[in-house]
Amino acid sequence: MRPRHLLGVLPVLGMLGGAWLADRTEPYVLGLPFILFWMLAWVVLTSVVLAVIYKLDPANRSGE
Repeated sequence: MRPRHLLGVLPVLGMLGGAWLADRTEPYVLGLPFILFWMLAWVVLTSVVLAVIYKLDPANRSGE
């Protein structure tokens, strides 16, 4: 597999795989229970990962 394909798995692992690790209400982060903050962080990080994947994809290179 190419690195960009492996990057696509990262948000899935973060949201689904990491949810059971973060399944607690304490501590509060930015006024949110930790599990809610974890999910919100992964929604934002998913956008970042997808932007990186877009940049790494050779089909999206300009001038070709």
